[in-house]
Amino acid sequence: MPLRRLSMMELTPIHSIGSKSSVGRIQHEFWPLGEIDPKNSKFPCCIVWTPLPVVSWLAPFIGQVGICMEDGTILDFSGSNFVNVNDFAFGSVARYLQLDREQCCFPPNLAGHMCKHGYKHAENGTAITWDDALQSSMRHFEHKSYNLFTCNCYSFVAYCLNRLCYRGSMQWNMIKVAALILFKGHWVDVLSVLRSFLPFVAVMCLGVVVVGWPFLVAMFSFALLLIGWYILANYCLNNVLES
Repeated sequence: MPLRRLSMMELTPIHSIGSKSSVGRIQHEFWPLGEIDPKNSKFPCCIVWTPLPVVSWLAPFIGQVGICMEDGTILDFSGSNFVNVNDFAFGSVARYLQLDREQCCFPPNLAGHMCKHGYKHAENGTAITWDDALQSSMRHFEHKSYNLFTCNCYSFVAYCLNRLCYRGSMQWNMIKVAALILFKGHWVDVLSVLRSFLPFVAVMCLGVVVVGWPFLVAMFSFALLLIGWYILANYCLNNVLES
């Protein structure tokens, strides 16, 4: 009987084919998410935001930000060595943005990376599920000192997104997280809009009546200084930020 050359498909072991298909299932199948439920503070796979007392009165674009697990539980870094679980600091959620798990990288092994940052992603920490990434990030930040300017709630969310390699990027930082929720976030209701901006408007009007127009100059200068610092720290002085 004449010998013939076997094709690569014929030489491929059956268990290898099975393992490849199982990798695909791990990477592309997810548990269905529940509905977003603001009344019960459930925001599955969302970034959430709420205004801060005093700070948001002067700069309404700054607030407390958190990220939610698949069951909607909110996690937010709100103090040194402390990550809040299901108890969002400073009030109920005012704005939210649901993220797409399909845009994350959940590699079962080094060869299973869907992103372009394989080795870097593995070195910095990966996860096999959304909740796994958030729990690992929470453990990491339970050993961090809180600082409004260098290590805050935005740093925590950015760290989570980098571990998820969300949208194929590992360059998430405070500025990018703030821009994401500011420009793409959805308001929970009209009351959320009012409690986010009404104190700012009230402070601004009172300041103009009592002090005059220089008060507005001072407020805008304060806002510009904050924005300038965060841009400088995130893009020029990375060594001062904790990661």
